[in-house]
Amino acid sequence: MRSRTMMLAVVLGLVSLPYTASTQETDKPAAKPAAPEGAPPLPQPGPEHAVLTHDVGSWDATVEMMMGPPDAPPTVSKGVENNTLVGGLWLVTDFKSTMMDQPFQGHGIAGWDPNKKKYVSNWVDSMSTGINIGESTYDAATKTMTGWIEGPDMTGKISKMRAVTQYKDPDTRVFTMYMTGPDGKEVQTMKITYTRRK
Repeated sequence: MRSRTMMLAVVLGLVSLPYTASTQETDKPAAKPAAPEGAPPLPQPGPEHAVLTHDVGSWDATVEMMMGPPDAPPTVSKGVENNTLVGGLWLVTDFKSTMMDQPFQGHGIAGWDPNKKKYVSNWVDSMSTGINIGESTYDAATKTMTGWIEGPDMTGKISKMRAVTQYKDPDTRVFTMYMTGPDGKEVQTMKITYTRRK
């Protein structure tokens, strides 16, 4: 990926950081109290939210950005992600690293939308004045989250990219982002490997 379009990959790619899988029983959200009499029932975490609970904690990230020709080695940087869960429903992500030799900080929110029947997310960071949005679906059989991320690049142009997160084991996940080039062919632009901090 090249320059400004690559920056979009950085910004958009990190929005899918929240999507991981592990099997820690202690991460299950506590049941919420009942709503006051006469009020609508309070939303309760369901099985879809369990995917989000496994992200809670701290993760080391290795970011590989494909900026040059197809045969060029990727640019590699390190980062740290911290995730917390709000009300058992929303995963809040804070990410810090160095991008393009500059300090980088990002903040994301992800959750399950019962109306869309999809995971939804948004992302803001220190290298963009626009907000990025995304939607994904989770396949429990393959432990894979697949979806799209859309937002403005540094010129303000809106771009949409495909994002895939593969859950290797409870403490490892791999995120890959793809974009469609001018020739209509899809190319990989970023790969992020996450390892849970012990």
